[in-house]
Amino acid sequence: MSDHAAGLDHFLGKELGRPGFSAPDEPVLRILPGTGERIGFETSDAVYEELHGHHDMAKLQAQINPVTGPVYVEGAEPGDALAVTVHEIRLKEYGWSVSLPGSGALQHVMGDEMFTRRVPIDADGVHVTERHVFAPQPMIGCMGTAPAEGANSTIMPAYPQGGNMDVTENRVGSTVYLPVMVEGAYLAIGDIHAIMAEGESSFVAIEAEGVAVVSVDLVKGLDLRAPRIETDDEWIFVGLGAPVQESIRRGYEDAFAFLVDDHSWDRGDAYAVLSAVGHSRLGGPTGSEAPDPLHPFDAVGAVTLHRVPKSVL
Repeated sequence: MSDHAAGLDHFLGKELGRPGFSAPDEPVLRILPGTGERIGFETSDAVYEELHGHHDMAKLQAQINPVTGPVYVEGAEPGDALAVTVHEIRLKEYGWSVSLPGSGALQHVMGDEMFTRRVPIDADGVHVTERHVFAPQPMIGCMGTAPAEGANSTIMPAYPQGGNMDVTENRVGSTVYLPVMVEGAYLAIGDIHAIMAEGESSFVAIEAEGVAVVSVDLVKGLDLRAPRIETDDEWIFVGLGAPVQESIRRGYEDAFAFLVDDHSWDRGDAYAVLSAVGHSRLGGPTGSEAPDPLHPFDAVGAVTLHRVPKSVL
């Protein structure tokens, strides 16, 4: 057993990476929820290694943004939710900074020539440049369950079942709640980042191979229309919609329903408290609707995040 698999109840290697979230895929593991068993999902950075070598998207052999899995969760049924708690994110020796032509907020200034940089990761931190070494802030970019039919992309958009949300709060100590759309849920995880600024201007951040260590619980009857994230201090509701105003509205509606329906708040109290301390911001750049096939990196809509401090509950 490698050091990256040490201390785990189950280890799923990166060779189990898949190009999408789909129920017809054969599960690589079946688990009982609520046992506390630690599952390690190893992720792959092969696509960035290749691009660093030849700088040509047309020559790629590796999968783009594969997710490891899927894991079948016994007893999970449509209308339930998985509660996936992140216990560790084990980074490896280096990560990548890459510009993909035509993608990200800086695509026009970066131009058509691909930029790639191998970024060492060691005890001192993440060596983004020769003089900029940052403490790691590892997070999981891509986590989701299978849709009721068909397959969801691991690149974009983000979906009600999760997927490539690129939300910095999907990190150690957080619990991510994902809707279950099919029997068994079919959980898969990929796209670890060593560090990522909120909004991910580059579209790929500092990508890094690693192992996401999680445990899985099942919440029966928690019928979610979008993911939500629980941290030590906050509940965060993911808004998905196009245009961005629709995404914001949906996220705030879910936060409002959480207070009124789940916690029996007075509607006026919920309205007033959200207006006082219910902050929102843009999430990752992957959008909320499928992009134009002719412009496959152009996100449509927006992922937004809406926060309710636990202190108000």
